[in-house]
Amino acid sequence: MSAESTGLSARARYIRLAFRHWRWQRPFWAGLLTLLAGLPIAYFPYANLTLGQLTVRMATTAGSGSLIIGVLLFVLGLTMWFQSAVRVFAGVAAILLALVSLVISNFGGFLVGFLLALIGGALAVSWAPGAPPAAEPAEGREESETSAVPAQPRDPYAQPADPYAQPEPVHAGALTDEETTEENGRHRAG
Repeated sequence: MSAESTGLSARARYIRLAFRHWRWQRPFWAGLLTLLAGLPIAYFPYANLTLGQLTVRMATTAGSGSLIIGVLLFVLGLTMWFQSAVRVFAGVAAILLALVSLVISNFGGFLVGFLLALIGGALAVSWAPGAPPAAEPAEGREESETSAVPAQPRDPYAQPADPYAQPEPVHAGALTDEETTEENGRHRAG
């Protein structure tokens, strides 16, 4: 055994893997960019820039509007992280707030906040949760064992698992989709 303890490195590895697992279950980068977008939008109207003896203040009459937009973007970023079910709403709201910030808050925080909110909102709208991994076949089985099992006869009266998976009913005298697509490559209307 070594003199070093593996406890700290094992805990750090566990924390890193837990964070990775948490991050993969939500639109993490969309939330981070939206959080970061709120900072320049809310900060610049209240900031003082000092260049030697000269102090430049970016204060405008829309300072409170900029603060509200910045706080809302910050909250939307947290919403994307902790309530990923409403990610589409949060993404659309972030995009709309980014567009409004162009007019209200110094061109959207000098385009930095605008671009971050726009990209973050687009990422949130386009994010979809991953599918769970498929069950793997049992270990030790060979191809010959699985192919030797006879196929079970299909019950014609059994209901399918998905009620929407049934084919669309065809009216009397009408052609089915397969027949019309073979003829001219188009589906029937209706």
